[in-house]
Amino acid sequence: MKRLVYELTESFRIAFAQIRVNKMRSFLTALGVIIGIVAVTLMGTAINGIDIGFQRSLAMLGDDVLYVQKWPWHNVEDWWNYQNRPTIQPELADKVNRIIENTPNSLLDVAIPVAARGSAVKFGENQVSGVFIMGTTAEYSRMMSADFTEGRLFNEMESAAGRQVCVLGSAVAEALFPNMSPLDQTVLIKGQPFTVIGVLAPQGSFLGLMSFDSQAIMPLSAFRKYFGLNRDNTQLRVKVKDKLQLAAASEELVGAMRRVRGQLPGERDNFSINEQQAFKAQLDPIKSGIAIAGLLITGLSLFVGAIGIMNITFVSVKERTKEIGTRKALGARRRTILLQFLIEAVSICLIGGAVGLVLTYGLCQLVQNAMPSLPVEFSMGLVYVSMAVSVMTGILSGFVPAWGASRLDPVVALRYE
Repeated sequence: MKRLVYELTESFRIAFAQIRVNKMRSFLTALGVIIGIVAVTLMGTAINGIDIGFQRSLAMLGDDVLYVQKWPWHNVEDWWNYQNRPTIQPELADKVNRIIENTPNSLLDVAIPVAARGSAVKFGENQVSGVFIMGTTAEYSRMMSADFTEGRLFNEMESAAGRQVCVLGSAVAEALFPNMSPLDQTVLIKGQPFTVIGVLAPQGSFLGLMSFDSQAIMPLSAFRKYFGLNRDNTQLRVKVKDKLQLAAASEELVGAMRRVRGQLPGERDNFSINEQQAFKAQLDPIKSGIAIAGLLITGLSLFVGAIGIMNITFVSVKERTKEIGTRKALGARRRTILLQFLIEAVSICLIGGAVGLVLTYGLCQLVQNAMPSLPVEFSMGLVYVSMAVSVMTGILSGFVPAWGASRLDPVVALRYE
């Protein structure tokens, strides 16, 4: 055991001595490994970032909410079937809630009607266009995931009376009221005055596409009065009691909706139950594409790097043939020679892997500083994977020349010119 430890220690010492002597050659040899490690770590970081952003976005949408809508959240082939479906009327929420109340051990908590449109919000000379205007009831507070920085949501009396009050998203409030509190101020939405009674805390965006901070919430009755309810802008949002039983809750909701719609057995559903996991099916191909591209670049870079390391190790064996003969004549074992050249190849790969990790970390920090909203996470798991890949590349590329060096005949090696 002591002999093996000594051989390993001596092999590492010789390997690093050779690397120091041939710095440029070692760097160029490790370049393929560096590029490969940068590729694999960037790929892993990108996939982790997508997962983190997706989970954050789900939390904003509410991962315990089902959406009853006319259209599904995926591509449809029989377009006319969906187009001819009846509108999701807000009054259906009351009927669904009665079914929930009369269902023992129901997995559903509450159904809330929601209608939405895009519009401008104006205060004085300031205006924000493309704001997501949402009309709903006071019960919406039961499924809100955002906190309030100021104020509150409208109450049941304000909701029932259709009072012209609203809650603003943080981005809208900051744009309209840069140096003052929005509370009790009057904004114009579609030319009509609405009193601001609350401001939501910043929430971010859904995968960087849709901002949750550019919205305004008003009572559904007021929304109906000024925007109307058309065939496509209404939905029911149904909160479930246990998000771990989302699939079973979805089945229960299908049954409840068929009852309130009066559908007969065998008839196709004339509504869609959507959930946030539907987005995951659309994200998976993106993640797969990134992974495949990253693996191709990584594989090509590591292959080129492995060929370079193998070539340089063969050159090193040729340059030190007499040294090998001398060491074997003095009693060095084949294992000792094999370890010496194998560790030299692995050491070059480890240095290349470490340099690649440093470069990737620096790139991640630059991206994070330039785009703080973009989820970037450089995990320790990637470090372990990268170093394992580096070691395996060194072993696979260095074994053949190291094996050849260990099998040299000492007499022939001593006579080598």
